[in-house]
Amino acid sequence: MRYNKLIFSVLLLFCVNLLMGQAPKQYTYKVVKSYPHDVNAYTQGLFFHNGFLYESTGQYGLSSLRKVDINTGAVMQINKVARKYFAEGICLFNNKIYQLTWENRQCLIYDVNTFKQTAYLNYNTEGWGLTTDGKYLIMSDGSSTIYFRDPASFMEVRRITVRNNKKEMKYLNELEYINGEIWANVYLENFIVRINPENGTIIGIIDLRNLLPANLRSSKTDVLNGIAYDAKNDRIFVTGKNWPRVYEIVIVEKK
Repeated sequence: MRYNKLIFSVLLLFCVNLLMGQAPKQYTYKVVKSYPHDVNAYTQGLFFHNGFLYESTGQYGLSSLRKVDINTGAVMQINKVARKYFAEGICLFNNKIYQLTWENRQCLIYDVNTFKQTAYLNYNTEGWGLTTDGKYLIMSDGSSTIYFRDPASFMEVRRITVRNNKKEMKYLNELEYINGEIWANVYLENFIVRINPENGTIIGIIDLRNLLPANLRSSKTDVLNGIAYDAKNDRIFVTGKNWPRVYEIVIVEKK
């Protein structure tokens, strides 16, 4: 019996290592529709809720939390974050908006309806991206690590190391939880990675090069950053820092 268990454990370990060593699937995109976006918005976090985009913008002295009409790009509601904070990723959990800060190691908590800050929680890393699987808050800090945190205390429950064919993928930035996967922007890159939340394996890479055409770029245009998912209508939205457009896209596997 012990011998059989040993054989099973070895085979299981072999299968896990084999799976983690597999190259991720490659994807491209098709644009379904584009929408106006405030070119002054240095997008750090994004999610979709009840027909609106909710956006966190960064930079010291310019950081904010916004509710945005997706069709017009108009800011319907705004909370200007204190000048000492550089705002980062956001997510919605139990009618509360959680907003990370980059270097202050504080997560600001707001009422989703009033945008009134009700509390804050501390953490011991930098804050980059934030999303939720409905149970935990899922956070990146610019490394290859993704943290699963308790929403009440922000204490770490577990963590995964994100790898592309066994090589660690660093600079994980804005996050979105989509159909059982973690999707992540990678800072300074024109692609999104699709991550297995159980073991950190990158199972797909979405090539978004040339999404924002050259004629819409300016000296102000910054990097791709911002993923939002409309679960009810199965729509994916992406944008970038100081981009003039938000794009609704569908993902197409490369042949």
